[in-house]
Amino acid sequence: MDSDSELKLVSLISQLLNIPDVYAPDWESKIISLSIQITSLVKSMDFASQPKPESKLMSLVTQTVSLFNSMDLDSLPKPLWKIISLISQRMSIDSDQKPKSGFNLHSLVDQTLELKTEPDLISLIRQIVFIVISMNQNSKKFISLCPQLQGEFSGGKFEASRSQEITGFKWSCFIGNWDILAVTGRRGEDATHFLCRGCHGKQHQEYEKVPIEIKHPLHPNHSLQLVWNWLNQTRKCYCCDEDLIEVFYYCKTCDYAMNIACVEKSPLSHKDCPKWHEHTLALFPRRKASLNCNICSLADSSSPLYMCPPCDFVVHQKCFTLPHLIRICRHPHRILFTPSFDERDWSCSICRRKIDNEYGGYSCTKDGCLYAAHSRCATQSNVWDGTDLVGVPEETEEEIVEPFVRISDGIIRHFSHEHHLLRLDENTHRDYDENRQCQACITPIYFGRFYSCVQCEFVLHETCANLSRKLYHPTHPHLFTLALIGGTENVVNFKNLCFTCGRLVTAGFFYECRKEECKFKLHVHCATISEPLVREIHAHPLFLTSKPEERRECCLCYELNNKYTTDTFNCIECDRFSMCFRCAAIPEKVRHKHDKHILTLSYGEETSTTKKSLVVDCEKITNLAEWFYMYNEDRRTTGNWCEGCERKIEPKEWFYMCDEDCCVTLHMECLIGRDLYLKPGSSFTTEEDVRVSVLPNNHHMSRPICSSCEKRCSHKIVFHCSASIFCCLTCWARGTR
Repeated sequence: MDSDSELKLVSLISQLLNIPDVYAPDWESKIISLSIQITSLVKSMDFASQPKPESKLMSLVTQTVSLFNSMDLDSLPKPLWKIISLISQRMSIDSDQKPKSGFNLHSLVDQTLELKTEPDLISLIRQIVFIVISMNQNSKKFISLCPQLQGEFSGGKFEASRSQEITGFKWSCFIGNWDILAVTGRRGEDATHFLCRGCHGKQHQEYEKVPIEIKHPLHPNHSLQLVWNWLNQTRKCYCCDEDLIEVFYYCKTCDYAMNIACVEKSPLSHKDCPKWHEHTLALFPRRKASLNCNICSLADSSSPLYMCPPCDFVVHQKCFTLPHLIRICRHPHRILFTPSFDERDWSCSICRRKIDNEYGGYSCTKDGCLYAAHSRCATQSNVWDGTDLVGVPEETEEEIVEPFVRISDGIIRHFSHEHHLLRLDENTHRDYDENRQCQACITPIYFGRFYSCVQCEFVLHETCANLSRKLYHPTHPHLFTLALIGGTENVVNFKNLCFTCGRLVTAGFFYECRKEECKFKLHVHCATISEPLVREIHAHPLFLTSKPEERRECCLCYELNNKYTTDTFNCIECDRFSMCFRCAAIPEKVRHKHDKHILTLSYGEETSTTKKSLVVDCEKITNLAEWFYMYNEDRRTTGNWCEGCERKIEPKEWFYMCDEDCCVTLHMECLIGRDLYLKPGSSFTTEEDVRVSVLPNNHHMSRPICSSCEKRCSHKIVFHCSASIFCCLTCWARGTR
């Protein structure tokens, strides 16, 4: 047998060991396929002609083949016999056919490996496996992690729930069962350590190990123990301010946590940092000292402190890396670090809280502009792109590309409809046509001026026609470019979502970040919402004050921030009211096709005859009801019904009524639907490339029955997929699982 065959055998066994997830749908087929390839390769080997002396691997393979050929298969334990039968059966039939064995391979493997007395055949195979693992050059460089405690973060504090259980199971140490880790939370760092989830280092004596308990000069009073965080939640390392990895050092008494990389390097007792101070700084290790950092103004104890006693200068170690000159998405100009502020009453334009004038922060470089921000606020990941602009010349402003060319007074050629001209319609008293939608925001022309094509049905709100081609948005640090989706051939994927409100975008305008590897997208409704956000349902203006790691529940829909962004509009007066982008983007004023009056969006609890009570009380936002539209004069709800679903408006629901006593009230879903801003006639595709069509729901004598909830489809649109009709995206997702 030549060395190529041995290398191929090692490769196939390595692939078998690295199949990751036993619960994946194709796990069994991959296992059987590789087992067949290994068996076929071994059968083709000429063991009589192989060179002497044999390698340890080939010696074990020879013994395994000899044992298998001489054994009585009927005498084998039943699970092992079934596995051999299953593989033999698969080898004897067409590979595209599935054998009708009824065997559960995963269960059979578990039963075989858990046999109290290990069969000789399995013992030889296990030895082969561990030789192959030891031949992996990449694994030899790793350092073994052996945490003795495991737990999880609860309220920011690590709770060590129990001692780490060591199974000692012989088959639990495959490299596929290792967590390969970098020793800090920095992205892109090469992995250097591994955690074997099977034995936690007990059976890896050949590898170097990190200590399970240490003393560190930054925390001299107590020992630090190596612990394993088995959930995804984490927090920052005390020393480097990076995310803690799965395994780190921890002091339960002080709630003190450090990454392994920080433990392995000794802290500098003195440090020169001319960027921030002209004198040498000395380490001040007292973690609980209430000293304000001159750079960030905070007195938190989440980082080592360096100080210059003669100058009374104190700085966090993590503040050494803060930039001097930056550009953030919340302000159009560059902002520069200043060591202190003048005697004005300054407030941070990001968190909206007071700035202490004696400490550092950022202020605008433009004369006369009073924009200012705390150091930590201005350098948040959702505000700043991470680039220090010191030494970078200020870019000349890009030539502004107008969204349209003005042909004459009231006549334009818009970039989204270049083949025809658009004419401005200034008639604000026209009859409302619910089927006439703006092709940018995909909402009807309720009121106001709009542009309409002189040759076709294309229309744009005047405000949508003037949308900027480029903009910065306060939820993302990069520049956005206005783009459009349109045409029957331009079908989007179902994951084409707005990153702030989480709604699907299938047609119209949207803003996209075109920075490499950044896929952030914004619906035009979300892009045009600005702060302060003023809504009649709350007494105070709302601001985007959420920090990147902060998750607030929307007080209206009770949903946590979606998976793409943690930004919510928050009240800084009471600090108890938050509104997500999904709720903020619902149109405030609409019209109904059978009425000439404007309806206003409201939300609330108990009704009242006083105008002041129409505002949601911050102290009572525990039992808010539901959104609905109503006319804009307040009146008691007794006897009022939604004219869409004919359900009574409950006393804890706010609504408006017209001053002509029309008494018309409508729930939001009854008037504008559940899945907003989806254009009838547009489409999207699923992961399996199945096309889902968005269809109007008003062209039949009776409305169709939803294939999922089995109720009449009552909204303005329905979803057609594989000969089935669904009333909403929720039913579509449920019905296609």
